[in-house]
Amino acid sequence: MPGLNPVVLRKRTTLLLLSIFGVIGILTGRLFYIQGIKASYYQHMAEDQRLRDIRVEPMRGTIFDRNMNTLAFSFETEAVYAIPYQIKNPRGTAKIVAEKLNLPEKEVYSKLTKKTSFVWLKLKPLPEEVQMIKEARLPGVEVSQKAQRFYLQGGVAAHVLGISGIDNQGLEGIEKYYDQYLCGIPGREQAEYDSKGNHIPLGERRFIDAQNGASIVLTIDQVIQYIAERELEKAVLENGAKKGAVILMDPMTGEILALANYPSFDPNNYGQYPVANRRNWVLADQYEPGSTFKIVTAAAALEEGIVRRDSQFFDPGFIIVEDRRLKCWRAGGHGSQTFVEAVENSCNPVFASLALRLGPQRFYQYIQAFGFGQQTGVDFPGEARGIIPPLARIKNVELATMGFGQGISITPLQLLCALSTIANGGKLLEPRLVKEIRTPDGQEVLKEFGVKTIRQVISEQTARELASILTSAVENGSGNRARIAGYRVAGKTGTAQKPDRGGYGQERIASFIGFAPVENPKVAGIIILDEPQGPVKYGGVIAAPFFSSMVGDVLRYLGVHPSRELEERRQKRDDNAVVVPNLLHLPKGEAIQILKQMGLTHRLLGTGEYVIDQNPKAGVAVEPQTTILLYCDEESRYRREHTTVLVPNLAGLTPQEATKAVTDLGLRIAVNGSGIAYQQVPAAGTRLSTGATVTVYFISPAADRNR
Repeated sequence: MPGLNPVVLRKRTTLLLLSIFGVIGILTGRLFYIQGIKASYYQHMAEDQRLRDIRVEPMRGTIFDRNMNTLAFSFETEAVYAIPYQIKNPRGTAKIVAEKLNLPEKEVYSKLTKKTSFVWLKLKPLPEEVQMIKEARLPGVEVSQKAQRFYLQGGVAAHVLGISGIDNQGLEGIEKYYDQYLCGIPGREQAEYDSKGNHIPLGERRFIDAQNGASIVLTIDQVIQYIAERELEKAVLENGAKKGAVILMDPMTGEILALANYPSFDPNNYGQYPVANRRNWVLADQYEPGSTFKIVTAAAALEEGIVRRDSQFFDPGFIIVEDRRLKCWRAGGHGSQTFVEAVENSCNPVFASLALRLGPQRFYQYIQAFGFGQQTGVDFPGEARGIIPPLARIKNVELATMGFGQGISITPLQLLCALSTIANGGKLLEPRLVKEIRTPDGQEVLKEFGVKTIRQVISEQTARELASILTSAVENGSGNRARIAGYRVAGKTGTAQKPDRGGYGQERIASFIGFAPVENPKVAGIIILDEPQGPVKYGGVIAAPFFSSMVGDVLRYLGVHPSRELEERRQKRDDNAVVVPNLLHLPKGEAIQILKQMGLTHRLLGTGEYVIDQNPKAGVAVEPQTTILLYCDEESRYRREHTTVLVPNLAGLTPQEATKAVTDLGLRIAVNGSGIAYQQVPAAGTRLSTGATVTVYFISPAADRNR
């Protein structure tokens, strides 16, 4: 430039060149940084912009019973989803989708306008609905594979299995407790989209496989579970109970063979049932056990040497503790009796006195040692602990009532574990619902759960002695209806009052606990009926027979052979029995003549000329001179379940006299012993429906004098 100093010009030129080289250096460095150092970062960003993730659910693990029978499994099905930001016309799309999927248009439109990257439209569409969606080729509306849960046996073991949600998560039961094993690890399906968010049909697609969940093998046996549910349903419905529960366990291992609640539900359609039906109250709720808790008092007293099987007691019908008069269930009491007879009679004053002799400190040690007031450790969510009053608050009255099962709250499983302790030689075992965790295909064992002994509670000698006493309670006492032909059963009845407004109301909980065979226990069980509505609410009368039917079928299913000696005894009884003939549709005169020839008596009900029903039914074996009820019109048949009679006082009668007095009223009789009647269940004055059974205990006059 004219007039510009050459030196200045060179300086400016040099500065300009340096600036240019500096900019080039910066750009080169930035390019190296982006293309080299941060290459993978920006590559992932670019992929994220053009690739969209769709979550691929893994197949939830299969649940098997102990014999590898499938109870719950998952299978792939198609589901319809939407990507809202790809939908340009939500209103129009919602109308088409609603029409093809049979959904409310407002509901679909609400989902399509959500500010989210992904939303399910229908999880279980029909095949024809899926086809229509595919043919419609709606932008932003796609079809994908999704795992669906299915419970193969419907409602069988529903309370054990629980339920799972639409997103492959366990919500209740085993499904929830073992969710970390069952759920698996999700995979991803990636598809390529252009800058406008449109799917590129031939674009890149990537698949990251899902890892399916592990399989679970339960301790439950589906056949035993079915037997338990069948008998429980019958027991609840026949007795008009509010609800019921059953647990069956192997007392030698702690493995739960069956667990049932009634009413139940179908986990495939659980939304169609009341929420209360899904509650596994046999584990999650607590109750006052009543007389079944006497096994704990008896175990503690025997172990401490406070009582022996031949120890003598006298029951006047009550026991006075401080200022309280605690009554026996039998008016007038049981009089003089041994400890074995006190257990047979379920005598409250005797067990109250034993608790007082033990004292609060020692009694509490055994209560806690048997596991009450704490969770059993069963692998199930939401297990209750029970309620044991603080030791500092226990006075003599509270201690005495706890001796026969009042003032303490427990769970049925805690009580069954305590009974199993007696069956297995004194060891408290941790109960289990899961036997193994296996690979998804079920072929390889990943984790196995063995027998876990918590503690030795009582000695083997005490356990054997108490098992023998509880056997006598079934053979000769209030639990006689739990007897199983060919097997020796040990058990205890329970009839507990339900607390109500600070006291006790009229409602009852009837129950029975027991195990068999006594010499080699295979099954321990408990059955509970909450608020039975019939005229009789004794556990020995309404719960024990269903225990007998249930456990008898289970023992036969397990291949446990009946005792030859017991079978021979039963055969001798059966030799004198008379099989009731089929009298239906016969003229009543002819039916009466047939009964006379067979040595049976009768009672006519109704005014018709023909027999339209009978009780007992044809084919039932009964004692000679049993009264057969003949219904001769529809009204008498309809009213038979509502017909009640007062139980007479049978004290002092011979078996023949008592049988006639009972059967003449349309009742049945169960005879125990010989001589004269000294006890009956239910008590005189109780109202029973015709056809119900009165159990009468007889004793020889000589033996009575020795008492």
